[in-house]
Amino acid sequence: MVSRRGLPHRRQQILDFIQEFGVENGIPPTVRDIQKACNISSTSVVDYNLRVLDRDGYLNRRPDVARGIELLDDTGQPTSNAPRVHIIGGIAAGLPIPVFSTEDAVSSAEFDTIEVSPDLPRRYGRLFGLTVTGSSMIDALIDDGDVVIVNPTREATDGEMVVAWLKDEEEATLKKFYLEGDRVRLQPANIQMSPIYCDASNVEIHGKVVAVIRKFA
Repeated sequence: MVSRRGLPHRRQQILDFIQEFGVENGIPPTVRDIQKACNISSTSVVDYNLRVLDRDGYLNRRPDVARGIELLDDTGQPTSNAPRVHIIGGIAAGLPIPVFSTEDAVSSAEFDTIEVSPDLPRRYGRLFGLTVTGSSMIDALIDDGDVVIVNPTREATDGEMVVAWLKDEEEATLKKFYLEGDRVRLQPANIQMSPIYCDASNVEIHGKVVAVIRKFA
């Protein structure tokens, strides 16, 4: 919520809607979107309030552009409308390592966050991020330090990239999943590394990778 002390209720309502609309849709709302969502009598009233918010430094607005609204933070810098995902720990793209718990992965405020495309939460719902260590998935263009965005699930089909939990070892790894009879092959995407084979009963799927955010060079 965008909130500053002393702001009239209607203008606070408009700011909150602009922020929420941007997170959900990845773009600012139109004047008519604001009018409808905030139950305002006319677009001219919306326009007046947007001019005041622009004047007072809460947003930048280009009236000649249908969605020309940009929220500003307390320092006058643009804020991002992109949705954010919690980075809950690290994941090995190499040998399995002890890592994270997925409990409260989506809601905990203790985790760092990272911006993602608005399409991802719309398509997959719940998401969390993991920072990759190792290079076993380098041929899938996932390198050490990248962040994988994961949709939590307990199911996977052959060839999908998964977060796999090895129960006996209490370790997790990032690999491509293949079910082969009563065993699972966890396949790296690196010709220099060998697959991990284990009993199917020893493997839990904790999520599927749906996106990769690359580290800065």
